[in-house]
Amino acid sequence: MQLDPRKLKDWQIAEAAEEKMKTIYELADELALQNGELIPMGRNLAKIDNQRVLSRLSDAPIGKYIDVTAITPTPLGEGKTTTTIGLVEGLGKLNKRVTGAIRQPSSGPTFNVKGSGGGGGLAQCIPLTPLSIRLTGDIDFITNAHNLAMVALTARMQHEQNYDDERLAKSGLKRIDIDPERIQIKWAMDFCAQSLRNIRIGQGGKMDGFEMDSGFQITVSSELMAILAIAKDLKDMRQRVAKMVVAYDKKGNEVTTADLEVDGAMTAWLVDVLHPNMLQTIEGQPMLVHAGPFANIAIGQSSILADLMGTKLSQYHVTESGFGADIGYEKFWNLKCRISGLVPDAVVIVATIRALKMHGGGPVVKPGLPLSEEYTTENLGLLEKGCENLIAHIETVKKSCVQPVVCINHFYTDTKAEEKLVCKIAEQNGALATVSRHWLKGGEGARELAEMVIHACEQKNNFHFLYDLDMPLRKRIELIAKEVYRAGGVTYTEKALKKIESLESDPITRSFGTCMVKTHLSLSHDPDLKGRPTGWELPISDILLYKGASFVVPVAGAIKLMPGTASDPAFRRIDVDVNTGKVQGLF
Repeated sequence: MQLDPRKLKDWQIAEAAEEKMKTIYELADELALQNGELIPMGRNLAKIDNQRVLSRLSDAPIGKYIDVTAITPTPLGEGKTTTTIGLVEGLGKLNKRVTGAIRQPSSGPTFNVKGSGGGGGLAQCIPLTPLSIRLTGDIDFITNAHNLAMVALTARMQHEQNYDDERLAKSGLKRIDIDPERIQIKWAMDFCAQSLRNIRIGQGGKMDGFEMDSGFQITVSSELMAILAIAKDLKDMRQRVAKMVVAYDKKGNEVTTADLEVDGAMTAWLVDVLHPNMLQTIEGQPMLVHAGPFANIAIGQSSILADLMGTKLSQYHVTESGFGADIGYEKFWNLKCRISGLVPDAVVIVATIRALKMHGGGPVVKPGLPLSEEYTTENLGLLEKGCENLIAHIETVKKSCVQPVVCINHFYTDTKAEEKLVCKIAEQNGALATVSRHWLKGGEGARELAEMVIHACEQKNNFHFLYDLDMPLRKRIELIAKEVYRAGGVTYTEKALKKIESLESDPITRSFGTCMVKTHLSLSHDPDLKGRPTGWELPISDILLYKGASFVVPVAGAIKLMPGTASDPAFRRIDVDVNTGKVQGLF
């Protein structure tokens, strides 16, 4: 059967491809996995025992390491995951031993407007339904572990309110005196549920809990997801979970999960989560799926463990960073690579003609609404102006001294003149550039991109970080704002300044990495400012502390840790064939 994405929906292509996909055992043989290293989770799903593989391959050479990032996207996304998978397929067409790593889709966008994040057309990760819904349970287990911390915290607050010190002592407890105004986490669920952002809990009587303001955050924004993305082994994860700060007492002291004696139980939920999941592309290359998305409110990277294994098991390993280079690649560069010790050999920047036209002043792009005529007809003037956004992202990658490769993710409405213009501008600004048709043609359509990436990987680079960890936090924030976001300066609320002073005076936290929280829809903090805005200042409203992940998290602008569901969400079109049990409508 010839699969044509112009005639079939993504789920139909995936369903047809799944009939001929490799078994998980065939993939394991191709990666030369040994007995005990594969943890089967069905015929076409498995986890890989990271500890056994990395121990066995400790002295093995490291393959070429490629990161895929993007320009500032439209709300529709520009196909970064699709390009990641297409590049893996393209390298496969060149007979390279290749693996890829993508982030596990969150149910929030899967059932909302953006889709599952499993690629598209002939560049997909399959099986699609398990990838999009449940997989091996990682996000559910993180949800439970996170909520267990909230259970421990709120129960402790209730008991301390109702019991005197003597009765607490009989239960083996010492009064912590938690400040209800300084709770640092919320309940977690993996859906976009704006109505749960702010709630009141504990209402009723003294047996119904401690009454206070609370709320929900999406699971992938949990510090536990950040810990999963950067943990190197179970011991490392266990130690990080114990350091999570969930609240402060009334004297201003930190209250950790270890103080609540819940850290061990939380880790018990996460033992199997630490093993990366293995799926495959439509063309049969292994794909490691591990950790979660949302680089605007989280680290937004596929896991360090997936990348450490991928670079040991293959000649080329392609990994994915969230959103544009301003947040996804910046965190890959200054956080993930610093922790993993891996150095990228090339960086792919995904761009689309439609997004560049939007940045050039085109009409607003909204999910669920038809694209305006400017996006479907040739308009070189609009496109050229929008390339200022592309140039900014090229410059960001070049600041790390790695060769950028611009990939124009081809849409059928793009013209040759438009594609030629973008390639010309990219090359004039120090990038390699090509058009890729992986959505339409799979690996064959990405052959030229793969060849260009191989060429980029052969070039020597002088990769270095944007900042040293001994740089004061405030200077670090301002460096990222000016050098990566192109801000004119930074402003701080009084609350943020007080927290910065406290963090900089602490010998432990002052050397933590900086994980910025900012909109993904603009280089600035304002999602309505497109292109390459100038003359603006980055407003830091708050500073969060992820002590387990060793991150200080500056929050820029009005960012919500719980996204909202749109008026025309994807779940309206998702259903099950009751005769076969197959899920339909995923994309």
